[in-house]
Amino acid sequence: MKKLLVAAALSAAAISPAVAMATDPAPSDFKNAAKYCKALKSASGSTSFATMFGTKKNAYGKCVSQTAKKTATEDAAQAKTAKSQAVEECRAVKTEGSKNAFGKCVSEKAKAKKAAADKEDEAQQGDRITAAKSCEAAKKDTAKFAADFGSKKNAFGKCVSTTAKQLAAERKAEREKAAA
Repeated sequence: MKKLLVAAALSAAAISPAVAMATDPAPSDFKNAAKYCKALKSASGSTSFATMFGTKKNAYGKCVSQTAKKTATEDAAQAKTAKSQAVEECRAVKTEGSKNAFGKCVSEKAKAKKAAADKEDEAQQGDRITAAKSCEAAKKDTAKFAADFGSKKNAFGKCVSTTAKQLAAERKAEREKAAA
């Protein structure tokens, strides 16, 4: 019995680092997050950027960390969704032919769906940067800005979030109009 418990403990210890590494963002995610945060900081201004992510000392680091983790989590979820949707589509088509026709179908469709999701992510980041520039300009009219978004510490973040959502909705409406 003791040998079984020792073997189980050793197995768990060996597996834990691998699981932790799978959920941690890759270094390439940090590079992209750093570029995004740098653009967001320049678009929103240092003070507004600091109100969105923390004190002036650590706002940039928090932005990079949050963005990298969010990107890694979204990428994993998008890849999983793309693959499961591709499997269902290929199963529905009942691909016949070579031995690996089903696998090729799934691979091609999953890659296409993941690329579309990545393109949407880039557009959303662009929306957020554009929104930050717009909110920085709107902040100059303090009375209107305070009436629209409040005067608390998170007012600039509310403005960026609301404006970015509006931009995304407009982009979605344009896509649907073009598809019709």
